[in-house]
Amino acid sequence: MFNDFRDAVAWIENSHRFGEKTDLARMRHACRLLGDPQNAFRSIHVAGTNGKGSTANYLKNILHCAGYRTGVYTSPYVVKFNERIGIGDDYIPDATVVRYANILKDLWDRHFEETGDSITFFEIITLMCFLWFRDERVEWGVIEVGLGGLLDATNVILPEVACITNINWDHMKQLGNTLESIALNKLGIVKPGRPLVTTEDKEGLVALFAEHCRQKDSPVVFVDAADAIDVAIGETTSFTWRDVRYDLSLTGAHQVKNAALALETVRLLAGTEAIAVSARNIYDGLKRTTWPGRFEIFDHRIVLDGAHNIGAFETLEPAVRTVFPGKYVKCLFCMMKDKDHRSVIASLDAFVDEFHFTAIDYHRVASAEELYGESGHPRKYRHDDFRTAFEELKHLGADEILVVCGSLYFIAEIRKLLVP
Repeated sequence: MFNDFRDAVAWIENSHRFGEKTDLARMRHACRLLGDPQNAFRSIHVAGTNGKGSTANYLKNILHCAGYRTGVYTSPYVVKFNERIGIGDDYIPDATVVRYANILKDLWDRHFEETGDSITFFEIITLMCFLWFRDERVEWGVIEVGLGGLLDATNVILPEVACITNINWDHMKQLGNTLESIALNKLGIVKPGRPLVTTEDKEGLVALFAEHCRQKDSPVVFVDAADAIDVAIGETTSFTWRDVRYDLSLTGAHQVKNAALALETVRLLAGTEAIAVSARNIYDGLKRTTWPGRFEIFDHRIVLDGAHNIGAFETLEPAVRTVFPGKYVKCLFCMMKDKDHRSVIASLDAFVDEFHFTAIDYHRVASAEELYGESGHPRKYRHDDFRTAFEELKHLGADEILVVCGSLYFIAEIRKLLVP
C-alpha cells in the first residue's frame, strides 16, 4: 500500500512502458473491473503528431469558461507528474494520486495473477484519469491521445467529436514508416457516426481522411488555417477568424492553426446543441491558455520549446524568425536516441547561428558526443554538464537569443533552473 506520493508515482513510472498490443482488450477489461468510468462524462478526443496539448487546453479552457466542469488529460508533463490530469484550473492532488494508485495497484495485481499480463504505465495513468473524472462529476473530458490512436489506451472512450491536428513523422517504430500508415493509426479514434474535425491539409492525406470517414459514416470538417486573417505574431499572437478578433498567450503560426481547430470544434458542438458557449467564453478560453515548454519565452530572449520531431522543428524556425527577426540564434540541444535526430540536426544546422550539444541523465537520451558528431555546423560545441552550459549561455548580448529544444524531458530540467 502506498502512503507517499513519491512512492506512488515511482510505481507508476516504473511500470512497463509498452505491452504487446493487438487490440484494446486489456484496457477494456480493466475499465469493466472499475465500472467503466470512461462512460461517466462526455468527451472530445484529440490526436495528431504535434499540437495536441495546445489544442486540448484551448478546448478545456473554452468549456471551463462556459461553466462546464471540464477535465483535461495530456502528456507528458513538464514540471510535475500531476500536470497530466486536470479539472478546470487544478491538477490532480498528490493525495488523490496516492488513493487511486492503491486502487490501481490492487487491480494490476489481480489482472496479472489471472492473465500473466501487465497493465502498462500509460494504461495506469489513463485509468486514474477516468476514475478521477467520474468521481469528481466531470461533465466534459478533453482527452489527448498518448501515441497514435487506434491502439492507444485512451481509445476506449466514445467521444462526441474527434480532433486530429496533423500527421507527420514520429514514433515510426510503433505507427509505421509512411505518412499513410501513421494517418490510419491516428484515424483509429474516429468512431462510427461521430464527427472528425482536422487541420490536416496534405493533399494525399486529405483524400485518405475523407474516405476513412465516409466508411465510418462520420462527418468530417477540414479546417483551413489560411482562413485566419490579420495574423500578428510576437511574444503573443492575435488573429481574426470568422470576423472575430482573438488574442492568444501562446505564440506562433502553428498556434493560430491549433486555435482554429479548437474554434471549429466548439462551433460544431454548439451547432448540435451539445454545448452552449458565448463569444466571450471562447475569447477568454483561448486567451487564458498557457502551455509550459511550448515556445515559452523567458526574459524576452530565452525560448524553451519541447520540439522533438521534424514536424515540430518545421514550426519552430518560422516562429523564431517571426518573433525575433534578425537576432543571432544560439541553440542548446538535447534529444532522445530513439528520435530522428539526424533529420532534426540537419534542419537546425541550416537555421541556428551557434549550435550547443548536451545531455541529461535519462536512460533514453542520446549522448552529446553522438549528436555533436551528426552536426556539420561551423560553430558547434559540446557540453558535458547541461546546467553549466545553460548558465553560461543565458548571458546574452542585445542581439542574441537562446533557443533550448530537442526534448520535453530536457525542457523540464532547464525549466527548473528558471522557475525554482
